[in-house]
Parts: sequence; C-alpha cells; structure tokens
Amino acid sequence: MHQFHIPVLGLGYSVDTPIKVAHLGISSVISIVDDIMIERMRRYHCLRFGESYHEIKDNAPHFRSKRITAYLDLVGRIVAQKVNNLKSQSFMPGTELTRYFRLLPDESLLKQEYSAMLQMGASTQRLQLEQELKAKILPGSIDVNIMSKVDKLNVNAEGEILDERFSDASAALQGFAQSSLQSSLILSAGMNPRLYGFLETFSDFLPDEKGLLRKKVILKVSDYRSALIQAKYLAKRGIWISEFRIESGLNCGGHAFATEGSLLGPILQEFKEKRISLKEELLSLFKTALGQSYQNRALDPVQKITVQGGIGTACETKFLMDYYSLDGTGWGSPFLLVPEATNVDSKTLQALESAQPTDYYVSDSSPLGVLFNNFKSSSAEKLRLERIARGRPGSPCKKKYLVSNSDFTAKPICTASREYQHLKIKELTGANLPEQDLKYHIEKVTEKLCLCEGLSTAALIKNELLTQNEDDSVAICPGPNLAWFDRSYSLEEMVDHIYGRGDVLAGINRPNLFLNELKLYVEYLRKEVGKLERLPQAKKEKALLKFKEQLLNGISYYYDLIPRLEGAGMGQATQIRKQLEDFAGQVHPLLLPEPQQPKLSARMEEFLQG
Repeated sequence: MHQFHIPVLGLGYSVDTPIKVAHLGISSVISIVDDIMIERMRRYHCLRFGESYHEIKDNAPHFRSKRITAYLDLVGRIVAQKVNNLKSQSFMPGTELTRYFRLLPDESLLKQEYSAMLQMGASTQRLQLEQELKAKILPGSIDVNIMSKVDKLNVNAEGEILDERFSDASAALQGFAQSSLQSSLILSAGMNPRLYGFLETFSDFLPDEKGLLRKKVILKVSDYRSALIQAKYLAKRGIWISEFRIESGLNCGGHAFATEGSLLGPILQEFKEKRISLKEELLSLFKTALGQSYQNRALDPVQKITVQGGIGTACETKFLMDYYSLDGTGWGSPFLLVPEATNVDSKTLQALESAQPTDYYVSDSSPLGVLFNNFKSSSAEKLRLERIARGRPGSPCKKKYLVSNSDFTAKPICTASREYQHLKIKELTGANLPEQDLKYHIEKVTEKLCLCEGLSTAALIKNELLTQNEDDSVAICPGPNLAWFDRSYSLEEMVDHIYGRGDVLAGINRPNLFLNELKLYVEYLRKEVGKLERLPQAKKEKALLKFKEQLLNGISYYYDLIPRLEGAGMGQATQIRKQLEDFAGQVHPLLLPEPQQPKLSARMEEFLQG
C-alpha cells in the first residue's frame, strides 16, 4: 500500500513498530536477536491488550525460538485486531479508518478511489464504495531481521556444545519460521552457510501448490556482486529472494558495511542494467533445485529491488524510484524522531533533537569488528568514557550475544566486556610499546561499546519495564542523515514529508544523499590511509588503491548525472559540480607517488584535468 518501509532500528527501537503502524498499511522490521527483551515486551503487550501471559523461561527446551514465535504471533494477532477495529469505523474525520486512507500516497489507486468517494453525496452507491474500500484494506508487513553473523553456538547446563540448530541465528530463524506470520525475513551482514542451509528445512519458505510463498526472504546488500553470490547460493537450495534491499555502505544507521569504494549511484545503475538477467539466472537455478514435483506449478515469483540509507527528501525518493526503476525505499533513522512509531526514551529523544552534525560518526565501537554508526551524545557513550576515567573500562557482559574472542579465555568473551579489556590492556602495557602507540592501541580497545544491553534499553525505559537495579544507559545508532532533522514529528508529518505533501526540512541547506555518502567515503579512505601510514601493509595498500579508483570513477559517474540531479530538484548544477571537484581533489593525491596509482578511466582523467 505504501512506497516506503521502516527498516530495523537497533534491537528495541522498532521491536513493536508493527503494532503502532501496520494497521495503517505501513511495513516495518523487527529485530529478533534479543529474545530476553522480546519476552519482556511480550508480557507488556499481553497485559496491555488483555491477553493471558505465560512466561517462557530460559531453562525450557528451545526457549529462544519459542519466545520469538510467541511474540511474533502476538504481534500478528494485535495487528489483525486493530485492522478489524479500523474496518468497523465510519469514514468520519479523526477515525483510524480515515487516517489509513489519508496517509496513502496520492498516486495510489486506492487513494484515488477514496478521494472519489469523498466527493459523493449520501447514496447507495457511496455506501457500496465504502464497503469496497474497507475490503481492500491491507496491513503493512510484519517483517523480521536476522544479522547472519550474530550466530553464537550455545551450550547446555553441562557445558556441552549444542547442535547447530540451537545457535543464536538458527534459533531466531526457527522462531520466525514456526510463527503464523505471512511476511518476510530480512537477512543482513553477509552470508552464513549454516543459516542459509537451515532455511530450506522449513516448508513456508518453499512455493505452495499455487507457486506462492508463505514466508519470503529479503537480502540486505551493499553491492551487486554480494547480492548475486548470496542469491545464487540460496536459489540452488530452492530459496527464492523476493527482494534485494540495497543499503548505502556508510550512509545508513546501525552497522555500516563499507563497499570497496563503490558508491550508491553506480551500484543502483548496475542493478538497473542487470535486473532482468539477474532474475532469469536465479529463476533457472531455483526451478532446477525444486525438481520435478514443482514443474507444473506457476513459478514466476516477484523480485523487488529497493534502496535505503541516507534518503532525506521527497525529491530524492522520486529520483531513485524513477531513474533506477525501484520498487520502494526505506526510511529508518528519521523515524527515531517519530515517537508514535518507535521506542526512543525522552532523554535520548531530546539529545537527538539538539544534536549537531559532528555528534554522528562512523566508529569502531561494535564488538563485531564492523563499522558502527554511533552517537556521541548517547548516555551509553558517556558511561563508556566515565568508566575509562575511573580506570574501569568495559561493560558487564550479561546477554553474551556478541561473544567471539578467545585470546585470553577458554570460552569466547565479548571485546566490549570489562574482562576482555582488562586482559588486553594488561597485555599491551607489558609489550614495551612506545607511549604514543600504547595510547593508540588502548583507545582502540576501550572504544568498544556494549550493544546487547544498550540497543534494547530505550524500549524498556519508554514502556516503563526497566527495573531499579538495571543499567539505564542507552546506545543508539542513527545514520548521519539524521543531522538535518531537528525535532520530533508526528507520523503524518513524516509520511507527508516522504511523499512530498509537506517538507520538514524546508529552509535547511542539505547536500543530496549521493554527496553525503561520497563525503563519508572520502573520510573513510583518508582514515584508512592514516592507518596504513602507522602500519604499512602491501596487501592493504593495493586494496586502498583499488578503493581510490572506484571512488574516482564514482565521482565521474555523478558528474555525468548532474543535469538529471538538477532536474530532479537535488541541487544546483554549479554547486554539485564544485562539490564533486572538491572531493576529487581530496581523493586524487592520496596514496601517491604516481607510479603506484591505478589506471584511471579516460573520463576520469578528463574530469581531473578540468
């Protein structure tokens, strides 16, 4: 019904967003990593909506997957109940029924039918059309996200490693697969063969007699090559990718997966040019994998392509949809400023409203060893610095979702934990490093932040579920695009902004999303070159030279795109041209001397020569 979705936001920020917006036709994504927090939210919503609650304790068999299934089923029932209530209402101002149609994009056929109905006087024909409109109401999809690499193997009470089916990601997958939802699983953070192999054991991911999929799979990717490799791997196992959700490598919220220098525009161009051949290749593998029993079924499944990360205006949305022939866009971080849609506690909300652009930065804070979009003014970041100042760096490790390091212990521990940081600093201190090097390495160790607790806390605070003895520090991971949004918004304001019926950024001088992402990549390259100067590596230098080449070619691509960008309202040609030239001037001198430079395209050589 809508042309946008709300992507997963941390662990707790969107954990119940479908309860808030799905009955209005808006799709959103729940993280199913933190089953502890999910169980507490299930209890909360059971009491809130009058359902009985029976705790699933952590000593119950398959407790993790059962908690996830129980919560998703509850969310599905609540949304269905809200849709039924909506359909029972009249088309009067102020009702949720009217709100449903009011929020739809103006070009939607359903919105046009609704507008035509409003022009009718009281009549039998109007009453009939009202019933037809109600029958066409569909809720937004209740989708779930699994970070493929967050997949710790678990042990039983005797310390014995359990079967792979009990790993964190596999248990989460099972929880979704056994739920009653007919929606999508979004797989992110790269390929996990163990998890991908587990998918084919659940019939809901396979076509039914009519060729339809009860549960769909969406891949969140940052480039075409990664998308093709993962999709082929799954297609050979009879799993269809219903959507490629392309995310900007650095201009996004949460974990940031930098490409090898490829920028969003050229990536979308490649998907556009290869879209038909991509589907044909995957469909052939898919049909072969399913075998003879599926040959007589109508197998022509839909395959959508959407984009998210850094989108901030209706002009950008329209340009992306039209020029790259996309099926939709994702709007994540701006919805952190929409209290009726997400869980952000009041203190963090105030910090976001008053934040400066420099408060948003790409960091090495994640224990996963992946870049992470951090917020300097978060209470979790302040607590991290306070602990360092007290000589007690690191966090208590309770949930243990991100334990991965076994340098000092038999059992893996988390690099954000107090235990690991104490042992690592002790090792560094005894290594007789020069003072500046020692300081640098200790800062890298203590930069790690507890995300298991911090990314769930806001949901507990907002819903008054945090107990007196629990840590109330909040970690939040908005994308840098949020720097231009400076207050709280109603759901109507944000949706109208997305569709161009309003403009919450009116009067704000904001570079378009391509330039914003390019700036992040230039900063990233400069930072990586700085690391190389500290610790020279021939292999790393070669990779950065390739990165630089891709970046310059991306600048050249945007240079050719200037007339279209200006025509779409995404900036003045002279201003865009100057910014691109400035970025090219910053990138080109890096990693000299000249003989080591990669051969540039003729277009790029011409561009650099003015």
